[in-house]
Amino acid sequence: MPAVPAVPAVSAVSAVVAGTAGTAATGTAATTAPPAFAARAASVEGSPVREILALTQRPGIISFAGGLPAPELFDTEGLRAAYDAAFALSARRALQYSTTEGAPELRAAVAARASARGLPTGADDVLVTSGSQQALTLVASALIEPGDVVLVENPTYLAALQCFALAGARVVPVPCDEAGILPDALAELVARERPKLLYTIPTFQNPTGRTLPASRRAAVAEVAARLGLWLVEDDPYGDLRYEGRDVPWLAAHPGAEDRTALIGSFSKIMAPGLRLGWLRAPAALLRAATVAKQAADLHTSTVDQLAAAHYLATADLDAHIGGVRAAYRERRDALQSALSRTLSADCDWNLPEGGMFVWARLPEDHDATALLRTAVAHGVAFVPGAPFHAAAPDPRTLRLSFTTHTPGEIAEGVGRLGAALAEYGATPRAVSAPATPQAVSAPARP
Repeated sequence: MPAVPAVPAVSAVSAVVAGTAGTAATGTAATTAPPAFAARAASVEGSPVREILALTQRPGIISFAGGLPAPELFDTEGLRAAYDAAFALSARRALQYSTTEGAPELRAAVAARASARGLPTGADDVLVTSGSQQALTLVASALIEPGDVVLVENPTYLAALQCFALAGARVVPVPCDEAGILPDALAELVARERPKLLYTIPTFQNPTGRTLPASRRAAVAEVAARLGLWLVEDDPYGDLRYEGRDVPWLAAHPGAEDRTALIGSFSKIMAPGLRLGWLRAPAALLRAATVAKQAADLHTSTVDQLAAAHYLATADLDAHIGGVRAAYRERRDALQSALSRTLSADCDWNLPEGGMFVWARLPEDHDATALLRTAVAHGVAFVPGAPFHAAAPDPRTLRLSFTTHTPGEIAEGVGRLGAALAEYGATPRAVSAPATPQAVSAPARP
């Protein structure tokens, strides 16, 4: 097995900042260093997920780290035809500047899909963004002042924590259990902390894969309306359901109508390279986000918007999503089966109804970050769970993405993970154990 590359311990930003102090000499003349970076740039670490992805690019690594769609499932022919059509119908428009709000036909298509899912939406309610991450950044720019309190699930999406930190927010975790946010605890926190907003991924959450039940969504909406709170509902995975029934968006519940920013993405159902997302929000917030976008990038790529709009008008996206769901369901089940055959009996993990991730926990006295080095030496990678926590990280947790690899590759990867655990100190479960998934609910997160 090749030598293990070092896992980056310091973010690229921090490394750059550390090297900017002091003076430099150019020839014989001394020069004064430019002023220091903004404090927020020095205080926010780089994403361990992005660093681990770079670490695992070498051949032979089976990576459960990144939440990457399976590239072999992209509708390459359909998307190529959509780009051809964008140029054939109006090359000049496709290559020209566009409006900040987005191409009218794409906004209308997004609105139609949202309405079909039970949330009446018009094109004027939608802002097209350069990926859903930009939508979150625009909302943060519009709502958050330095020092404002932002509530999040614990654990939560790592890039959201970065976004809020760069905005100067004080991030406070909301108590959760295996089903997600505890509404009573949320109400207590809102009354005590007076937060500006709650950020949540209620459907197939990243990193845990859990889904907030409809009754709790209604309770969260009621708390927001009664106590005065913005809701930021991030839904990049909602179309990727493998079992069970759809749960209405938070934005569709009474009390949430005038205070919910709903964020969506085409990355998981079409292709992430398009960098297309969207924001549905009340009119005043949408206007503020539009101004923030003007300052950020003027508008999202015109040609990408027109190609996506043509694709939505001519292709059967729902049929394509059906094929993606079937493949991902098989891969999820392959991961569950391999974990049951391979990991020690004192490991546990959950069984998500959809999305891209399984949340697992190692035995007592294990540390997933320490295990990662051994795992990479065995040719497999994952993301340790600690960086996803806003407070009180559980070092035993880890996130496993199942969408990128075939069932056979998944089985091989889990086998390597079992070998890494054995070397690290765990005892693997006998290979003869039943192949039926024996998953348990994810542990409660304080």
